[in-house]
Order: sequence, then C-alpha cells, then structure tokens
Amino acid sequence: MPHGRGAFVACSRICHKARVNMIPTSLAQHLPSRSETLRVAETIAIGTAGGLLFLWANLPGGLISGAMIAVGGAALCGRQLLLPPVMTQTVLLLLGISLGSLVSRQLIQHVSEYPLTIGLLALATFCSTFGSSLYLQRFHGWDQTSALLAGSPGALSQITVLAAEKGADVAGIAVVQTIRVIILTAALPLVLVVAGVAPSAPTILSAEVASPIGLAALIAASIAVALLLRLAKFPASWMFGAMLASSLLHGAGLVEGGLPSWMRNVALVGIGALIGSRFARMRLKTLRAHVNAGLGSFAVAIAVSSVFVAVLVLMTNVRFSDIVVAFAPGAMDAMLALALTLHIDPIFVGAHHLSRFVFVSIATPGIVHLFGRPQDDVDD
Repeated sequence: MPHGRGAFVACSRICHKARVNMIPTSLAQHLPSRSETLRVAETIAIGTAGGLLFLWANLPGGLISGAMIAVGGAALCGRQLLLPPVMTQTVLLLLGISLGSLVSRQLIQHVSEYPLTIGLLALATFCSTFGSSLYLQRFHGWDQTSALLAGSPGALSQITVLAAEKGADVAGIAVVQTIRVIILTAALPLVLVVAGVAPSAPTILSAEVASPIGLAALIAASIAVALLLRLAKFPASWMFGAMLASSLLHGAGLVEGGLPSWMRNVALVGIGALIGSRFARMRLKTLRAHVNAGLGSFAVAIAVSSVFVAVLVLMTNVRFSDIVVAFAPGAMDAMLALALTLHIDPIFVGAHHLSRFVFVSIATPGIVHLFGRPQDDVDD
C-alpha cells in the first residue's frame, strides 16, 4: 500500500510538470502574473464605479472625469493601479472608431479656418511654454531646462525621454504635466456647461449601431490603418488610425452606424482610468513637493491660451466650445474623448491637437538646446 501511494504521488508530480511544460517558455514570460491581473481588475472596477457615479449625477464628461478621479484618488492612497498596453490600445482603438463615426456630418466644417487657427495654436504653444517656464524659474527656483520641459504642453512621453537625456527634474516635470491634464479633464466640461456652450447632461450620441458585417469591417480596417501608422511612427497611431479608417468608411457610405453604446462607454471609462493611473507612478512626497508649481504653471498656461481663444472667437466663426477644447493644453486622447462626450467637432479638435503634438515634438528639443542649460552644466 505505501508503495502504491508513493507511485501515485510520483505520477502526480510528473503530470504536474508535464502540464507546466506544455506552456511555452516564451509565452509564459508574457503572461501577466496573478498580482498584475488583480491590479488591472482593481483599476477597472474603481474606474467603472467612479464613472457610473458621475454619470448618475448627470455631470458633463461624467464617465471620463469620474473614472479619472476615482482611479487617481485610489492611486494617491497607495494602490498600485495600472492598465496593460493591450488594454490601452484597445481603448484608444474604440475611441478612434467612435470619433470617426461622427465625421461624416462634420468633415468640411471650419476647414477653411484651419490655417489661421493652427498658426495661432503654434504661437500660443510657444508663448505658453515660455510663460510657464518663466513662472517656474522665478517663483519655484527651477532650472531653465526643467522649466522649459515642464511648460511644454502635451507629448509627455517625448518630454520625459528628453528630460532624462538632459539631466532635468523628471519627477517634477511629470507632476506638473499630469496635474495639468487632470485639471483640464475634470474641469473643462464644467466650465463649458457654466458658459452655456455645452449640455449640462451627458450628450446622447446616435443610437444606430452598425450591422455585424459593418462592425467587423470597422474593427478590421481600424486595426490595419493603426498598424500602418504605427510602422510609420505616427503619433497616437491607435487612436488616429481607427479614427481615419472609421471616417473613410462612414464618409464613403460603406458603413452606417457605429459602435454599441456600451463599447463607447468602455472607451471613455478606460481613458479616464488611464489618466488617473498616472498617479500610481508618483510618490506622495514628490507630488506634495511640486503641486504648487503644477497649479501655478497651469494657471499661466490657461491665461495665455485664453488670450488666443478670445482672438479666434472674434476673428472666426468657429464655435467657442470647439476652440476651447482644441486649444486646451491637455492630453490628446483625453481632449478627443471630451469632444466625443460633449458633441464637439472631433476633426477640428483632432487636427489641432495633432498639430500641437508635432510642433512640440519637433520644436522642444531645439528650444531646450537654445534656451536651456548647456549639457556640461547639467552633468556637473
């Protein structure tokens, strides 16, 4: 009997090893661990709860703002929240498809105004960067390089890489940039509602859902175009690729209707959770040390942008809400998500945020080289 029991145990161990070895090593290395899976599930649960709470309260941009504030608050309380890259890409793809489904009605709206508005946006970005930089240097004692990079609106990933190369204050720059995005995403819908240029309740988008074949065509075309843009190193390729594919299919009349409402809602909650999860990478001590710098820098950037918004309102026929969201110095994905929820022209907003992204990515290294501290000083 003992011999039989020993044979059974040995057989069990062999079977267990066989089951483990059936999973290829390369695949096993890419599978998320149990702790990572729980962190992702917690992020989704907290973001969904926050979004639904704000939606229940009829707050504008409720799904985005609620998810962002809930996840950001939990992250500041010490929860290590995250969204994996594949989930982030899926959220951006869904957002792009939803934006593209609105394009057929607004494709040529305000196109004649683009050269003027984009030109003023470039000037506003330049003035905002130097205004915020001067504030950080004069009132918070930042060095020139760190101040210029923190004052540059958008393109956070490129700014962070450049900051590391130049020996700048990466943590401080990340805090200032993140605070700006958080405030804009949470406050901008409320500001537009108070100004009477956006609905006080969540906008009900077209309920028409594309046919199964249409949905399959939308998703397949969006993935294909997004991958092509990604190969070409195009910024925000997943979102803009899906938006371009969806726009072409809808504009040509090949597809009628868009994603089911629950898919759009998933994308909006996902964007909010993604922004809020940035705080999980920050220490509370670091945040407290730079929060005043972030708030002051944000105030300067908004003041500068407001001047250019006022000029455009007087000079053009573009809607005030479209100009405000297009000129808001926030993250491209967050601003386009707000455009979707507030029924703002996604083409106008997307063109301007893409233009600023390109301008910042190209001009910032040159600005830092000309006006920042020399590399030798940084290294010392």
